[in-house]
Amino acid sequence: MRRYLLTSAALAVMAGATWADDAALLLGNDSYERLGSVARAADVLDAANGLEALGFSVTSLRNGRVDTTATSLAEFAAATAEADRIVVALSGRFVTDGKRTWLLTADAAEPSLLTLGSTAVSVDSLLAVMAGAAGEAILLLGVDTEAAKYDPWISAGIGNLPIPQGVTVVSGSVRDVASFAETVLTQPQEDIVPYFEDYGLTATGYTPRSHVIMPMRPSVVPVPQTPQVSDTGADDALWEGAQALDSADAYRNYIRRFPNGKHIADAERLINEIMTEPNRQDRLIEEALGLSRDARREIQRDLSLLDYNTRGIDGIFGVGTRQAITNWQQENGYSQSSYLTQDQIARLDAQAARRSAELEAEAERRRREAELLDRTYWDETGAVGDEPGLRAYLDRYPDGVFAELATDRLAAIQDGKRRAAEAAETAAWDRASGVDAVGAYQEYLSVYPEGEFVGEAQARIAALTEEQEIAPELEAAQAAEAALELNALTRRLVELRLGQMGLSPGVIDGTFDDDTRRAIRRYQTNSEVDGVGYLNEATLVRLLADAVGNLGR
Repeated sequence: MRRYLLTSAALAVMAGATWADDAALLLGNDSYERLGSVARAADVLDAANGLEALGFSVTSLRNGRVDTTATSLAEFAAATAEADRIVVALSGRFVTDGKRTWLLTADAAEPSLLTLGSTAVSVDSLLAVMAGAAGEAILLLGVDTEAAKYDPWISAGIGNLPIPQGVTVVSGSVRDVASFAETVLTQPQEDIVPYFEDYGLTATGYTPRSHVIMPMRPSVVPVPQTPQVSDTGADDALWEGAQALDSADAYRNYIRRFPNGKHIADAERLINEIMTEPNRQDRLIEEALGLSRDARREIQRDLSLLDYNTRGIDGIFGVGTRQAITNWQQENGYSQSSYLTQDQIARLDAQAARRSAELEAEAERRRREAELLDRTYWDETGAVGDEPGLRAYLDRYPDGVFAELATDRLAAIQDGKRRAAEAAETAAWDRASGVDAVGAYQEYLSVYPEGEFVGEAQARIAALTEEQEIAPELEAAQAAEAALELNALTRRLVELRLGQMGLSPGVIDGTFDDDTRRAIRRYQTNSEVDGVGYLNEATLVRLLADAVGNLGR
């Protein structure tokens, strides 16, 4: 079974070891892979030089993970076998169940009492080791101030420590503890008690009024040291290999092999990036594709055709596009990373092409059905040629197959009525039609309730009333089309596509006249797309699914 670091198995290493008389352990974790950073927690390691100058055998480790922390603890445990003085300084994230306390290693996940395992250093066990130097043992705890409740049994902070007799425990912020350790604790023959209050520290356990723990600096005859030549070639080679693999384990392996290597800072940074960005590898794969702005627009068009809302087709992969990609990946059995591979792009494009063909076929089927109903209705109404039939047809199919013919025939009927009408009525009608307003036509009807132009007046009143009712919708539709900023080429392409579908858009010249508007309305009706004869994004995507795509390639 995995156990908390520094248990009886680690303590057994002490047997038979011969080390310096004094031992120190410094652990500072300022960069947690999953739990964020603790600013200045590693500053406590700055006390190492001062302690070594006082004759301590110092074991120090920054951002120790499970394996390197276990090695350091075993080394420290061996050094305490015959130590007269013991100094332990721990700084970083602590957790407690109220009675026991642990320091989390740099690779600890979200802690839970039942799963702490070897990712936690037992402070209680360290205190047990320190009991062997009663009166000459001091434990410094630089505690992260962030409060957190991890599960129902443990929370952030320090619990009620079981401090052995003769052991002094000093706690405070990571910055104050580090400053005290470097500037006060390492001074020979210094009474440390007066400084606790100065540094804002709390002392518990063995707390005499005066406490001088450090000896005089030993007189040491300098021994010529053979310069240590670091294996920079092996360092660089392993670093290049870690970069090639670009994984957290590869960078951890580099740190294990070269704890003071040239690339430690980069290794820690990359581990942090990988752990905080689960889909980092997927992002790098997509970035390597070098997708152009047009290619990104094509992907957005494909997603839109498949009913995944990208919130715009602008070639920018924002939150909307990433969510659309994620939804598409979920539906197609891919990992939901929100980033695309070349294979996924190819499949997406194929699906969109198929969907485009299906939509076009469906639109054509609807057009034929609508035309059949249109012709049937014409045969029963407008084909007879009288005014009521023509008006009935135009009322049902204002943009129908025979709309132009019906309009022309009604105009001819009106001309005939004009010739037959009395001059006064004709003048009244001309005035009303010249103003072309509901009030003008109502005035005509009030004077000539049985006049020759009653039908035309009633029809215009109905038409003008409807125009007033849909005016806001029409204005919004015009604004939506203007926002598309269509160039002349795209406008001609729209007219060409409408013509290919048999919707009679008029002259293919890039100018959207009445014929073009009628054709657009017909297309929107056949395709069941909202619209009143003006293009919107949905209509344009459906209409130009293939044409615009081919043009963009």
